[in-house]
Amino acid sequence: MSYIKETVTAVGTLACALAIGYVMQSSEAANALYGNAKSDRELRSLDAETSMLVVKDITLTSAEFSEPTEPMLDDSSNETTVQPAPDDTVHLSNDTTSALSEIEETSCEISAKARPMAAAMVNLTLTAPCLPNERVTVHHNGMIFTQTTSKTGSLSIDVPALAETAVFVFAFGNGDGAVAQAKVEDLTDFGRVVLQWKGDTGLQIHALESGSDYSGSGHVWSGQPRSMAAAITGEGGFITMNGDLDAVEPLVAEVYTFPAEMESREGGVKLTVEAEVIQANCGTEIEAKSFELRGRDQLVTQDLSLAVPDCTALGSFLVLNNLLQDMKVASN
Repeated sequence: MSYIKETVTAVGTLACALAIGYVMQSSEAANALYGNAKSDRELRSLDAETSMLVVKDITLTSAEFSEPTEPMLDDSSNETTVQPAPDDTVHLSNDTTSALSEIEETSCEISAKARPMAAAMVNLTLTAPCLPNERVTVHHNGMIFTQTTSKTGSLSIDVPALAETAVFVFAFGNGDGAVAQAKVEDLTDFGRVVLQWKGDTGLQIHALESGSDYSGSGHVWSGQPRSMAAAITGEGGFITMNGDLDAVEPLVAEVYTFPAEMESREGGVKLTVEAEVIQANCGTEIEAKSFELRGRDQLVTQDLSLAVPDCTALGSFLVLNNLLQDMKVASN
């Protein structure tokens, strides 16, 4: 199948020495390449930022006083004697007050756990009972994305590890947070390519495995992400998306994970970054950052700044051919 690609004059710049070339595919060509499949990347705008929950201290109050009784009159005297009402005030000891304060602090304690999984993934769980429906930023080895806690203040997500000793930091907007760590022993068995951005940029990672074209089963992207099982069995790579896409201006990290032995397969893997021209980004400049981790090599990062054509190009795709390193069989 042949595809017609139209060259555009939009200029993209990289904050590194690598020269990045891109072409733009028309919407008709895009339909031919991708079909009608839609990714989950459409974001729903909210009317306002989520309000922060204010947790008030427990207020201790005494019991109400009882009404005083009628005065008793003594016939033998003109003096009136009034019997004082009993004092019903509840007096709490210092120990009791301290215990109540400790209970309040314990019930609002934030905790996080990290559990290693197959395919060099890590399951993260966060408990923050006093911060329900709250935005939280997750940091890991340069990768950053935002999530939202549940109505009970909990969160459970699976995240690709970028280090054998994987440290994850959870940070809330009010300064509270937690840290979790896991040992990822199978990290070198897999490679990783990360692309992260803020908001609705239209960016996508595309991997063409073993010589596949866009219509083949070896085309892996957010519209055809595969599952973790593909990498575990050696079939190929898979795409994961971290970040709450329904939030306002989320930080998002898309990751392509692949078995390390794929680099020795015939056909290798061709990697591209593509940006669809959509209403949210047309006529603007979008920014992103990429990370590449191959075996025991050091993590390689690059910054990307790209000028998107105006809205007359809606539905077209900018294709950045040289941003990510392809995986090819070395020649003898």
